[in-house]
Amino acid sequence: MKKIAVIMGSDSDWPVVKGACAQLKEFGIPYEAHILSAHRTPAAAAEFAKNARANGFGVLICAAGMAAHLAGAFAGNSTLPVIGIPMKGGAMDGLDALLATVQMPSGIPVATVAINGAKNAAVLAAQILAVSDDELVAKLDAAREKMAAQISETEAKLQKELET
Repeated sequence: MKKIAVIMGSDSDWPVVKGACAQLKEFGIPYEAHILSAHRTPAAAAEFAKNARANGFGVLICAAGMAAHLAGAFAGNSTLPVIGIPMKGGAMDGLDALLATVQMPSGIPVATVAINGAKNAAVLAAQILAVSDDELVAKLDAAREKMAAQISETEAKLQKELET
């Protein structure tokens, strides 16, 4: 199975990003997490992105706030799928990060999840890898069934409470 790179622009992103790592671990997907900056370590970030496929990665997840150029910098240096996590914070409370992540030039796509949407980034990465992995498909199906069961349980509790 290909592994997933989880890249943060800063260690301040870790409290949110660790949710993606936990989700990947739950699915049994190997991953690496790194701190690389599009602005403070541009050469190292570009080097990582350029060599990601050769190093066994199948998807790149990039989390960054404010100017949020990390996902775009990775997408510009790799043909692997890149998923951007815009991070909440700064003067615009994450809206700037969302816009910077989603507004990519034609030919250099970045799939973008919600602000602080680390878990969804991990699920999307798993779905990308599952295109050629039936075992991973089964894990994704089981996760969906578990979510549905949880909703059914809470619906039953609500209806019981409404009866009283």
